[in-house]
Amino acid sequence: MHIQEAHTLPQQNQFADRVIDQYSDLTDIELLGALIDDDGFGQIGAVSSFGADSALLLAMIAEIDASIPVIFLDTGKHFPETTDYVQSLSQQLGLENIHYRRPDLVEVKIHDTIGDLWESSVDACCDLRKVRPLEKALQGFDSWISGRKRFHGSDRSGLQSVEWSDGRYKINPLAHWTADQIRSEFEMRDLPQHPLVAQGFPSIGCAPCTRAVAPGEDVRSGRWADLDKTECGIHSQPWMGANI
Repeated sequence: MHIQEAHTLPQQNQFADRVIDQYSDLTDIELLGALIDDDGFGQIGAVSSFGADSALLLAMIAEIDASIPVIFLDTGKHFPETTDYVQSLSQQLGLENIHYRRPDLVEVKIHDTIGDLWESSVDACCDLRKVRPLEKALQGFDSWISGRKRFHGSDRSGLQSVEWSDGRYKINPLAHWTADQIRSEFEMRDLPQHPLVAQGFPSIGCAPCTRAVAPGEDVRSGRWADLDKTECGIHSQPWMGANI
């Protein structure tokens, strides 16, 4: 069972390597249950975009322990359908501990006064509205659960079930799941889809930087389309821009 106070976990070393190897063959709800019951992972929280596939992982979390903190980064740029989905899905699944985390209002006033920073620098916008708020939100957590999957490609293609990143364990229960498996599980569990999935959005982020994709296109091709960018920065090396 996850403990209530965070503690310092070991830096990446042979101990962490052994732990990762111990759980590397587990997936989905089996992995979640094992890690949540292992006090060695400390205080565990989940981070969810409440996007196209999010309901499956959130349903698994609710099935094991509905009180596990779930962090939602309310960037101020989400589709209205996403903010509505957070409320309706949380209620349907019985999730008891949703943490809304928003960008710092002072920083937004300074660096994105009229809300168009994304037009001049998507990296700066992601850093301001996602990366920094998550860094603050994860304070007090030793490990966190992510919904990333290998079939999303690019940097995610070699994803492991358990990783060590920035002094925390990062848990990816659905890393090895395929798109077909996820669709089947959605149907079996009768989970509600994000409303935009039916409109051609297989991956959903902030509204200004997300478009629908055509049949046959890569699942994440609608994210930052036509830009040399595939991640917001949460799961990749931090953006090192100046003056923000």
